[in-house]
Amino acid sequence: MSIDAAINGTFEKMADIAEKIVFHEVSLGGLTNANGDPVMMPLILAWLATASIFFTFYFGFINLRYFKHSVAVAFNRLPEPEADGQISSFQALATSLSGTVGLGNIAGVAVAITIGGPGAAFWMAIMGMFSMSTKFIEVTLGVKYRHHNDPSHKEQISGGPMYYLRDAINNRGIPYLGGILAGIFAIACIGGAIGGGNMFQANQAYAQLVNVTGGDTSWLADKGWLFGLGLAVLVGLVIIGGIKSIARAASAIVPLMAAIYLLAGCVIMLMNIAEVPAAFITIVSSAFSMEAGVGGLVGAILVGVQRASFSNEAGLGSSAIVHATAQTNIPAKQGIAGMMGSFVDTVVICMFTALIIVISGVYKDSTGIDGVELTSAAMGASVSWFPYVLAMCVFLFAYSTLITWYYYGEKSLAFLVGEKPIVALLFKLIFCAFVVIGAAADLKNVIRFSDAMILSLAIPNIIGLYILAPEVKRDLKEYLQTLKESK
Repeated sequence: MSIDAAINGTFEKMADIAEKIVFHEVSLGGLTNANGDPVMMPLILAWLATASIFFTFYFGFINLRYFKHSVAVAFNRLPEPEADGQISSFQALATSLSGTVGLGNIAGVAVAITIGGPGAAFWMAIMGMFSMSTKFIEVTLGVKYRHHNDPSHKEQISGGPMYYLRDAINNRGIPYLGGILAGIFAIACIGGAIGGGNMFQANQAYAQLVNVTGGDTSWLADKGWLFGLGLAVLVGLVIIGGIKSIARAASAIVPLMAAIYLLAGCVIMLMNIAEVPAAFITIVSSAFSMEAGVGGLVGAILVGVQRASFSNEAGLGSSAIVHATAQTNIPAKQGIAGMMGSFVDTVVICMFTALIIVISGVYKDSTGIDGVELTSAAMGASVSWFPYVLAMCVFLFAYSTLITWYYYGEKSLAFLVGEKPIVALLFKLIFCAFVVIGAAADLKNVIRFSDAMILSLAIPNIIGLYILAPEVKRDLKEYLQTLKESK
């Protein structure tokens, strides 16, 4: 048995356990899909979608009304040079995006279209718009309840759902609930950092490298562990420097990788300009298609919601961990900036990927092709050497996501055991070891495990968001009043 096969056999058992716990499903009134199988809805998806819709209405469609203001704050047009914090609003957004703008936008969209048809991409975009409101509330709370672990070192900040769940809920006189929710979140975040933020990224980066170097005949075809070892070294070189090092790397990598990917997408669309309107029509019409019956329609919606949730992480609370370090004294202001993350991630970049795939038509006969390989085939259909460009983008996406999710995992571990250098060092070593495991494991098992770990964060986080929503609404009202008075 090869090293890769041994790793995958063990990992499959872990994925089975995680999936059964998190993805408990219920039947939707006897609806069936095109194959006659019952349409099942994971309750975690209903939990996420309901929260996004609720907060959009609760905050008066803040995602639309203050979209322009979100752009201004996110790109440092309204700086606070004397404010508390470690990194700028743009660096916070870039670092947050480096954790979300990744393979969920390339492999995730391809998976959604393969399973739910082109219409699933439309529902991803709709979910992305609603999720901007959820991102607003969790980022606002992340900044408001951040901690200085050492009063003599104000530049060192910790924040995120662990802290606002514990402190804000305890302040309301609800004994133990805050601490329990915070503990559950921290444990799940460590699992999510190792799963979706680590192994999924390494797995797909390796898959694309093998794909462009000969597929099954590639010298690297059974050497995922070797690729993972090299990637682990590169990750270690950045994470050793902490959040400032991670933020510097992310603020350089994210604009570069997004520009390369979007430029490649624009080239493909210009080459097929006559087909772009038809591709849009296909995506929208498929989203409401009854060709496969009501069950097929609902199935496409569920797939879109699931992949969008995995891609932009709104409701999971992860991005609040890095936004908590932003240089600002106004929590609601950074919350508005944080909304831009969901839009860029799930509306802009995911829709680009969907259009590339639909224009190519490769999704119509994708038997045996899944994830990033489908996107690669779609790009190659227009320009033969574009899969190599995608390979570079995939590597940059994976790398940036890895370093950001390391930070999320480390801060969650520090919350549980305290800020101890030896613990941080051990986590660095463990995290890098799982980079190797992720590259060697089978894609199916990686997706199952990473989805379970990532989405489980939503359970404790959203409970806290509902409890704390009135407080954030008051803070938002005060901030908007200040804006009016300053004009």
